[in-house]
Amino acid sequence: MPNINVELLRGRTLEQRREFAKAVADSAVEILGARRQDVRMVFSEITPDIVANGGVLASEDESRAGVVASLADD
Repeated sequence: MPNINVELLRGRTLEQRREFAKAVADSAVEILGARRQDVRMVFSEITPDIVANGGVLASEDESRAGVVASLADD
């Protein structure tokens, strides 16, 4: 039984999570031979101020400003 934990920056839509969950479940069935009903996913929403990439908070990373801003608008 695959247990999959997904961390996403806050702001993804319900439809995006649905589509992602289906794609991951499809892959688990195809690649791992798992039964679809046994593929479990947990989504955790995180904020840009609690995650860092390369030692820089996502909320302060100029290269991620567009992504962070678009998620804040949702």
